[in-house]
Amino acid sequence: MQNEIEEIPSSHSPMCPNLSTLFLCDNKGLGFVADSFFKQLHGLMVLNLSRTGIKNLPDSVSDLVSLTALLLNYCSNLRHVPSLKKLRALKRLDLSRTTLEKMPQGMECLTNLRYLRMNGCGENEFPSGILPKLSHLQVFVLDEYYRSITVKVREVVSLRNLETLECHFKGLSDFVEYLRSRDKTQSLSTYRILVGMVDEDFWQYSDYSPSKTVGLGNLSINRDRDFQVKFLNDIQELVCESIDARSLCDVLSLENAPELVVIQIYDCDSMESLVSSSWFCSAPPPLPSYNGMFSSLKEFYCSGCKSMKKLFPLVLLPNLVNLERIEVMLCKKMEEIIGTDEESTTSNSITGFILPKLRTLRLRYLPELKSICSAKLICNSLEDITVTFSKKLKRMPICLPLLENGQPSPPLSPRIMYIEPKEWWETVMEWEHPNAKDVLRPFVKFGLV
Repeated sequence: MQNEIEEIPSSHSPMCPNLSTLFLCDNKGLGFVADSFFKQLHGLMVLNLSRTGIKNLPDSVSDLVSLTALLLNYCSNLRHVPSLKKLRALKRLDLSRTTLEKMPQGMECLTNLRYLRMNGCGENEFPSGILPKLSHLQVFVLDEYYRSITVKVREVVSLRNLETLECHFKGLSDFVEYLRSRDKTQSLSTYRILVGMVDEDFWQYSDYSPSKTVGLGNLSINRDRDFQVKFLNDIQELVCESIDARSLCDVLSLENAPELVVIQIYDCDSMESLVSSSWFCSAPPPLPSYNGMFSSLKEFYCSGCKSMKKLFPLVLLPNLVNLERIEVMLCKKMEEIIGTDEESTTSNSITGFILPKLRTLRLRYLPELKSICSAKLICNSLEDITVTFSKKLKRMPICLPLLENGQPSPPLSPRIMYIEPKEWWETVMEWEHPNAKDVLRPFVKFGLV
């Protein structure tokens, strides 16, 4: 491993009948392995060629009938894998992040397979008839790195032993069918399900995503609540891009998503708010319980939503005790981050809230933004504040900790404030405490980030 091996020529055919494990991974310059190399390695059980430059897997690998693991992930030059028909003992197959031109033959014969990770091999849809034969699969991951490949819903549902699922459903109807048909007694420990048409970079931050994520792209959401009720109630991250929905209430049943940690909303032009005002009305149907809603939320991102006017309603602010990050940008109608609600009769009497874990607040290119919050916000963990080109914002409701003499305390931890334009900060922006601006001035950087 991690050597400078460039090839294994045909003169090499080791006689090692008892060799069970061979790691040649991380030899990035290894572009050629002769067919003769594996001719006398019939006892081989684990073969790892991951992260090498190999272009063609030798045909002799087809005769390694004792193989239980074949690992070829991140072989970015790999074009060809021979027939896998004889490898019936195989339990783990990883072909992800390769550039295979065709699906390997004999996949349906791998009846003992537990782990399968691969890309589309040039196909737009995973071939029919393979998955139902792989009844022992516990991990099924269709890699989306190079191009999206869809999978038939009924074939996924047939995998009763699944613990990890990463796949792409073509449309909303397919996803709804999956939600209706899946075995309710079996719960996935990890899933990343993509629904609809998406760009190649949809999962650009996927390596940092929670273990239970759903992405919706370019969809028109049916607002009859049938979709909501059937949604996965253990979802941890929701990504919405270019979906036709007025609020998240059209997308999932929020009171049944207590584990939601990350919300990302991009280019949803019909979305007016995160939670619709009508959702809080007491008229029939009965007011749903929102106790604890968003109580697990840590990160919220919103960008390019042209109709969005406000994010969180004030009534939900006490629930955001775990919120660490808010980023909002390019929402041309955004007026309030935490908005007042006509339905909240007690909102006028509320003077302040504590957001104990909020560390990052970034507001960029919000030309109509007038308010972050009507109440005072105590955010003693705040480290990173960015406000750029939001010139109508005149008040920063964030309270700094006070010293014994009643003056605001300088930051206890390194804090950075990015502000643009400079004139707006100096002549317009006001803080809760009149001396707060002077205390923070050493931490302010003017310009774009």
